[in-house]
Formats: sequence, C-alpha cells, structure tokens
Amino acid sequence: MSIDLTNLSAVRYEIVDPGEHGIAVVTLNRPESRNAQNKRMTYEMNACFDDASRRGDVKVIVLQADGPHFSSGHDLRDAESNREFDLVFPGGGFGREGQEGHMAWEEEVYFQMCWRWRNLPKPLIAAAQGKTIAGGLMLLWVCDLIIAADNALFSDPVVGMGVNGVEYFAHPWELGARKAKELLFTGDWVTAEDARTLGMVNHVVPADDLRDFTMTMARRIAKRPGFALKLAKESVNQALEAQGQWTALRAAFSLQHLAHAHNRIRFGIPVDPGTQRADPAG
Repeated sequence: MSIDLTNLSAVRYEIVDPGEHGIAVVTLNRPESRNAQNKRMTYEMNACFDDASRRGDVKVIVLQADGPHFSSGHDLRDAESNREFDLVFPGGGFGREGQEGHMAWEEEVYFQMCWRWRNLPKPLIAAAQGKTIAGGLMLLWVCDLIIAADNALFSDPVVGMGVNGVEYFAHPWELGARKAKELLFTGDWVTAEDARTLGMVNHVVPADDLRDFTMTMARRIAKRPGFALKLAKESVNQALEAQGQWTALRAAFSLQHLAHAHNRIRFGIPVDPGTQRADPAG
C-alpha cells in the first residue's frame, strides 16, 4: 500500500515557508506510546522524507516529536502486517524460517531505511526532548544536526535484552569508543549536556525554546545554496564512509542477528527474557 501524505496517522507533515527557503517539518505523532516506532511510522516517515527530498520548494527538513519524549524506541506491540506497506528495498522473505525472515524484515525497516535517511540529499535537523531510548536513537543519528532540550536523556539498554545494540549501530561514531561501551555495558542515561560535550548533539536549549531554536537554525541553513548544502553533506558523509562507517554498521547489524538467533535457541524468543523492564519513558 502506498502512503497517502494527506492521510497520515503516525506522523504529521507540513511545509513551512514554501519556496526558495522552504522547510519540511516531519513530526512523530504517537505521544500516547511515547512515539514508539511501528511499521506505519517508519513508512510514513519515509514517504515524507521522499516528498521533501524531491520538492523544489523545500531546502531543509526538520524531524521533531509530539509529547514529552522524542521516542521510546521500537514498538514491540505492533501487530500491523508488513503486507500493508510497499517494500522500499528489493528483498522480502520475511516469513522464512529460522533467523532469515527476522533479519530480512529488520534490514528493510531499520538498517537500510536508516542508511537511506542518513543519505537524504538535503540537510535533516532533529529536535529532541525528554527521553530517547534504543531504536529512537537511530532516528536521531541519521540526522545531520541534533538540537536537544535541556531535559533530554539518551539510552540504549538493549544489551540487557541479550543483543549488542540497536540495528543502526552508530554508537562509536556518535559518542566515541569508550563512552559507547559504557552506554552499552551499563544501559545508563547520557544527559543532553554530556551528549553535546561528546559531539552527538550540536546545541542544548531550554525545553520551551526547542522548536523555535530549531526552526531558526533551519531557516538560517535554508538561505544557503541548495546544491552546495547537498555537496557539503555528501563530503562529510563520504569522509565517514572512508573511515569505514558503512562496513562497521553492516558488521554490527549481522552480529545483532547472531544474538537474536542465540536467544531463540536458548529462550525461544529473539531477546533475553531475564531483563525486567518497566516503561523506561515513564
């Protein structure tokens, strides 16, 4: 099923200041679930990003979230069939036995989708408030700039669930090797100010100022030549790829599915059930 941009439910989409300096704003719109990422949110986000990338009246894209928290991660209660959505990448085989089907599906909706968003041809700016947990980090890490509210907290606690980390394993690139290990080993929170010091976050602002500050930054960038912005983004991304980013991300994704397969053999489910998890977004 193709996504109808006039009938979205998991995100909101609007064009601000359309024209030479236009800005597309994509808003995660599942505050009742702390913006947990389900299939519909994934494909609606992708459709919005595609539209914004192709439009001549959009220069910059902003990703933000409704409610007190940016994202609580993957929606593990999502029961909607993947058959409701058109595949973005060639593949399929989601119903195959063993780990094959699970890996194929997560490659579609998480790994390849994140890499696609990381390489959008226009600047992508994120605004994050409250808590961002596990899979929610991937939605931030694909962005070119991250503006955090002073109440923002970040965590990837999934080592406690028996896997190495989230599917788009950018932790060492975002936090540095040792802080990435601490985050993963302990599941502790990284504060907004710590994230800024580590280089994951560009600016920390009062929560009440987050959206105004982000839009001011977006408008400032939107005044720059569009082709030059595209080339600057591509240049930085290629520098990361020259350092081995793609290969490292791909290897970590494969190791995650080794962990899922291991858990299936030991516990009969893809994650370790021993971790007692309350709702981390509160």
